[in-house]
Amino acid sequence: MPELPEVETLRQDLAKEVTGRKIKAVSVANGRSVRRHPSAKQFRSLLEGSSVKGVSRLGKYLLLALDSGNTLVVHLGMSGQLLRVKSPKEPKPKHTHVVIAFTQGGELRYVDPRTFGEMFVSVPPPRPEGPGSGTSGVPGAVGDGAALRRNVPELAHLGFDPIEDMMSWDRFAHLLRRHHAGLKGLLMDQQFAAGIGNLYSDEILFAAGLRYDRLSDSLSTTEVRRLYRSMVETLSEAIKHRGSTLADEQYRDLFGEVGDYQGSHQVYDREGQPCRRCRNSIVRLKVGGRSTYYCEHCQV
Repeated sequence: MPELPEVETLRQDLAKEVTGRKIKAVSVANGRSVRRHPSAKQFRSLLEGSSVKGVSRLGKYLLLALDSGNTLVVHLGMSGQLLRVKSPKEPKPKHTHVVIAFTQGGELRYVDPRTFGEMFVSVPPPRPEGPGSGTSGVPGAVGDGAALRRNVPELAHLGFDPIEDMMSWDRFAHLLRRHHAGLKGLLMDQQFAAGIGNLYSDEILFAAGLRYDRLSDSLSTTEVRRLYRSMVETLSEAIKHRGSTLADEQYRDLFGEVGDYQGSHQVYDREGQPCRRCRNSIVRLKVGGRSTYYCEHCQV
């Protein structure tokens, strides 16, 4: 499942490729992909004729701000891909459910074999009248996750974004200690931290030297700081490497290329292999129905 680094890679590419482009036509081959709308026709009507003003991200959601004031929201689910092609004559991959054609040429294709992902157009809530009540440009300026939540109410439930919503160690400690939960489950809870899934939670906890089942309210001040630093640094490094593509090769970037961070994984999908820190074997076990990878010697 694409997590924060993969979605951020797509955001960076989309910002270069589609900003300023006008949407000429939209076709929907599978209504499940636009299921929040009463019909595919309504979904198309909210997009056609609009231009893309900018591209932002919150957690695992891509947000394309339109000059109409609306926002096209894209979630890739378990297996979704977003592909940019120069010509509509290029063969469409199987399970291409939505195609957005631009007046300047080329298409944006949404591919999703398992159809757990979705696309929808969010209409911003009415703003109160009066001084200072107008819009402030493209929502989602760097570091402004709060503005994104205000503009896209469907995402108001999301927790802090580790890259967009930078915070102090004290604030992070306060958030951790409000819960009495295992660290892995809490990191994966999208209402706590938006964007972290099974893969990066394992990598973050290894970097921090903490077990998956350590209770969030049991960490020392040093451990809190180590966890926060590991979270930001692990995700940032994965973004630099354009995300992780696993053996199924389901994650592809905007141009159909694989990511490069999988070669740097410390524990994920390395069961039985030597820990790169202590040389003991990496352990795999099932937690909540999902595989968890960790080092019994380096994580306490």
